[in-house]
This record gives sequence, C-alpha cells and structure tokens, in this order.
Amino acid sequence: MRLVKQVLWAVCLLIFYWFFIQAPAAAAPVQMYASPSDPRVTVVMQRMYLDGEVSEEILMRPPATLEKFLWQHRDWQVVDRDDMQIVLQKRVDDISPLLKSGGYFGVSKKGMLQLFRGKPGDHEAIHSFFQIDIRKLKSDRRRELRHGIRVQTKEKYVKVLQELKHYSVEKD
Repeated sequence: MRLVKQVLWAVCLLIFYWFFIQAPAAAAPVQMYASPSDPRVTVVMQRMYLDGEVSEEILMRPPATLEKFLWQHRDWQVVDRDDMQIVLQKRVDDISPLLKSGGYFGVSKKGMLQLFRGKPGDHEAIHSFFQIDIRKLKSDRRRELRHGIRVQTKEKYVKVLQELKHYSVEKD
C-alpha cells in the first residue's frame, strides 16, 4: 500500500510539473531582437516641403517589421535602400513648419527675391528665387519687401511668388 501511495505522489508531481511548469514555458513566445545588440535597420523619413525645406525623422526598426512598416507608409517613396538603412521621401503640398513659424519674403540689395527665417534685415536668406525689377513695383510693395512680407500659409506663399514672378528680370 505504501508503494502505491508513493507512485501516486510521483504521478501527481509529474502531472503538476508538466501542466504548471513545463507547458507554460514551452508555450511562451520567443522574442526576436530582444536585446539592444540585436540588428536594426535605420529608417530615414524625409518630408520635402514646397519652400525647399527638408525635415528628417530617423527611426530604428527590426528587420522583421520592415514589410509591415513599408505597407503602413505606402504613400512614401523609397529613394535608397541597403541592408542597414532605408530612406523614404514624401512631398508635402504645404510650406514647412519652420516657414510658418517665422518666414518672410524679402529682397536683396541686388533685387533677388529671397526667403528668410525671420525679418530680412536681421537674418540671412535661406532660399533665393529670382531677380526682380524693383523699380517696376509700387512703392508700398517695395517697402513691404524691404521690411519683409510675412508668410504663414501655403496660399500666401504661392500668391506672393506668382505676383512677383511678373516682375522677374529675364536673363539673356
């Protein structure tokens, strides 16, 4: 009888071990790329704005998730790709946040239409467009250009460019 009890206890321990210790450990998913030393792919996301500004966001992704990531960003264009890095670009039909927060149109002493991050007299130009014949502009518009024409929207940006394009100096 004693032997029967010992066998039953052994069987109970084996069952307990199997259901509560061994089986959950076997069912646990194996994590890929769990440590910082695991391989990662650098994803560079470039946004190209109408005003010429390019912003970049840099992400690190495990290679196993790239296909899903690219599917989620299918409206972006892949412009470069290798084993370590992928570069995605997206043209944004708007002016950059930097221009919205402090952009001005101005004109150089030689009549070059330029964009400034800040007022023209206080800051360097960040982009040059074309030379304009200042003498053909109304005096109010000349004064506005010297002091800076604030640009906060795409509509204002396009309107000023189109208006001043009529005063551009043609090169021979």
